[in-house]
Formats: sequence, C-alpha cells, structure tokens
Amino acid sequence: MSKKPVVIELDVSEPVPTPAEAPVVVSEAPAPALEHGLRFAAGRRGFGIWKLFWAAFVALITFMIGVFIWDFAAEMLARNVWLGRAALGLLGLAVLALLIVAGRELATLSRLKRIDGLRAEAEAVTQSGDMAQAQAFQGRLLRLYHGRADVRWAVAELEDRKADVFDAAAVVQVTETQLMRALDDQAQGCIENAARQVATATAIVPLALADVVVALTSNLRMIRQIAQIYGGRSGTFGAWRLTKAVAAHLVATGAVAIGDDLIGSVAGGGVLSKVSRRFGEGVINGALTARVGVAAMEVCRPMPFVHEEKPRVTGIIKRSLTGLFGKS
Repeated sequence: MSKKPVVIELDVSEPVPTPAEAPVVVSEAPAPALEHGLRFAAGRRGFGIWKLFWAAFVALITFMIGVFIWDFAAEMLARNVWLGRAALGLLGLAVLALLIVAGRELATLSRLKRIDGLRAEAEAVTQSGDMAQAQAFQGRLLRLYHGRADVRWAVAELEDRKADVFDAAAVVQVTETQLMRALDDQAQGCIENAARQVATATAIVPLALADVVVALTSNLRMIRQIAQIYGGRSGTFGAWRLTKAVAAHLVATGAVAIGDDLIGSVAGGGVLSKVSRRFGEGVINGALTARVGVAAMEVCRPMPFVHEEKPRVTGIIKRSLTGLFGKS
C-alpha cells in the first residue's frame, strides 16, 4: 500500500523567523585562548618569583663582597696611610674596570635587542605591505651596516637602487638579496669551519670526552662569530643570551629540521660508521654542529629567510667534509 505525501499548511499570518534572527547562544565555559592566557600568566608569575630570588641573592653576595673589600681598605688605612691609599687606588681601578665592562655588556645587549627589533619589523613589513614602513626598515638596516668594509659594495648598491623600487615587497626582496646574501655567505663559511673542526677532532682524537670539549667550544665560538657577522657584538652576557636563544630555537624547530634535513647527514654518518666508527661519529657531530649554526643564523639574522633559501645541513656537511672523509 503506497503512502501519499502529506502537505502541512503554515500559518502565514505571523512572520516566520529566519536563521539570522535566532538568539545568540552564550557559552559559560572560558574561551581556550583565555584559558591558555591564564595558564601562561600563572607560569610567568612563578618565573618572576625565581627571578626576584636570584636577583636578591646576587645582590646580597655583591653587597657582602663590597663590605669585605671596604673593611679591608679601612683596616689598611688605619694600619698605614700609604697602604690604605694603595688599597683605595686598587679598589678604584677595579670599580672603574667593572663599570667599563658593564657598559660594554649593556651596549652588546642593546645591539642584540636592536637586531631582534629589525627582524620583527621585517616580518611586519612582509605581512602589511606598507611602502613607508618598508623604506624606514631599509634605512635602519643600512645604518646598522654603514661603515663595514665587508659589505660596503652591497650597501652602496642598495642605496643606489632605493629610488627605483616602488613596492614594499620589492624593497624587502632587494634588501635581502643584495645585503643579506653577502652576510649569509660569511656565516655559512663560519659554520663549515666549525663543522670541519668538530668532525676532525671526533675522528682523530682518541681521548675520551675530547670531542665533547671540542664540540662545545667550537659551537660557542661559532655562535659568537655568526652574531658578529650579522652585527651583534660579543660579550659574556650577550653570548649567554645568544646561546639561550639558539637553544630555544632548536627546541622549537628541531623536529622539523630532523625530519627535513638532518636525517640525511645522520644516515650518511651511519653508512660511514660501517667503515670506521670514529669517522661515522665525526660526520654526525659535524651535522649537529651545522644544525646549531643554521639555528644561530636564524636567530642572529636581522631578516627572516623569505626570498633567500635557508642553508641546509646536508649541503653544509657536503662542502665542509669534502676531501676529509671522501670525495662526496
């Protein structure tokens, strides 16, 4: 038995509500972004307490050392006038040297902060496409490298071409290709030298932990050299800040780098280890050093890699170790 369709007649005397007129449903649950922000704020509060603790602890130790030195100078002055004057003179020289070192460290940190600001500004210009902002960024970058002999020709050529570019994206592209390419070549050469040193020390030096010491010193020296190439000055606190930034960058991008680039070098080291275990370890340690160098380039470079290709660990290892363990 077939069923006939049923027709339901609507009452057209009243207007039918549309989906746009439906009431808004208000959720009482907190937004995920807000919840994440609250967690982040809670984490920052604990970190601030530890910062306060270490600042107070360092201030206390410094105060104790200062009181001890002052008591020593006062005792020398009470014992003999000339001994007291000599102690006060040495104390004045030490304080003066400490102030000079502190000034240099502050200048180093300020320069590194300036480079970080330029990199953030370059990313903002790339997203916004504002011509005035792009020209201002280019001017600040040219002032940063003004007077350097190694990029003098690139700076002069970029200044000559400023009037011929009328688009923000083109300004960023010309700035990166003309100015950053010369600095990238220097940084890659520095990474290749460090990778070669680490690989050679690992393969040749038979002493235990010697390769660890060589790798650590080579990586720290490489990070400082890359920072100097891109305009950052070396210093104790500046080097510590750079090392922390590079380590954080490796933690953030390590999985991508291993899946994309580093696995080839590690596989090459595994193949070579069948011939010689030390040679295989040398290739792997050299690849890890190259990965640290690439991360240092990304941290210290005042512009992100947009139009220029980021160096690959496999290519760096191939150039640095050619002729050392073989022809390829």
